[in-house]
Amino acid sequence: MARIIHKTQLSEDVFRMRLEAPLIAKERRAGQFIILQVNDNFGERIPLTIANADKEEGSITIIFQRVGKTTKELAELEEEDEIPHLVGPLGLPTHIEKLGRVTVVGGGIGVAPSYPIAEAMKAAGNHLTVIMGARNKDLVIMEEEMSSIADELIVCTDDGSAGRKALVTEPLKELCESDTPPDMVIAIGPPIMMKFCAKTTEPYEVPTVVSLNTIMVDGTGMCGGCRVNVGGEVKFVCVDGPEFDGHQVDFDNMMNRLKSYQTQEKAKTCKLEKVGKTTNLANPRE
Repeated sequence: MARIIHKTQLSEDVFRMRLEAPLIAKERRAGQFIILQVNDNFGERIPLTIANADKEEGSITIIFQRVGKTTKELAELEEEDEIPHLVGPLGLPTHIEKLGRVTVVGGGIGVAPSYPIAEAMKAAGNHLTVIMGARNKDLVIMEEEMSSIADELIVCTDDGSAGRKALVTEPLKELCESDTPPDMVIAIGPPIMMKFCAKTTEPYEVPTVVSLNTIMVDGTGMCGGCRVNVGGEVKFVCVDGPEFDGHQVDFDNMMNRLKSYQTQEKAKTCKLEKVGKTTNLANPRE
C-alpha cells in the first residue's frame, strides 16, 4: 500500500504523484519501473516508469497520462489517498557510464521516464544534450527540471508555440552531422518517434537506445503481451528490457501489436465515463 504524498497536474491530462514507498526509493535505479493497482480486489495492474526518487523522504515520483480506464481512476485519487498495490523496482536499469556526449530525446509523456536517465548520465560526467518534443506548449512538461541538468536543452513543438517548430528528429540530425556528434542517443516517447529517431541516427552509426515501456501489460513476463522482435529474436520488454538497441527493434511489428486491444480499451473507457456520472471513481463500488 502506498500513500499519495503530493499530487500536481502538469497539463490537461498529465499528472505527477509522489508516493510513499521507502523500499522502492532505496533500491530504484534509472530506467526501472513499478506496477500499481488502483483498486484493492479488482482492476488491471499497470506499469509506470519511476520518474524520480527521494531516499530520505522514502518516496518515488510517477508521472502518467490520463488515457484509459485505470489512469483515469488513478487521476481521481487525491493526496492522502492510498494505492492498495504497488511493487517494484522492476526491469533492467539503464547502463550508466561516462561516454562523452550523450543526447536524450523525450517525446510527450516520454520526457518523464527520460529524466532520471538524463540525470544519471550527467552525474556520470557526460556532456548532456536534451531534446524535448510535444504537440504544443501546453503539453511541454518538466522543462525546468531538464534545464537544470542539461548542458543544452532543445524544445520542439509541432505548432511552434514553444521552442522550435520542428520534430525532434530535426535537431537530432543536426547534432549527428555536427563536429561533435553524440556518442550515445537515448530516445523515449511514442513508438513512431522512437522509430524515426533510430532511423535518423543509424546512417551516422550513433548507438541508440530506446525504451519500449508503452507495450508492457502486467510487467512480469507472464502474460506475453510485451513480445517484441529485436534483431530477429523475440524479447519480452518487461524482463529483457525495457531498453533495447533502437537499430534492432522491429517497430512496425510493435506498433501493429499495440493496436490489438483498441476495441476493448474503448469499451472500458466508455463504460467508465458512464459509471463516473453516478459513482465515485476512486471507489467504484460505493
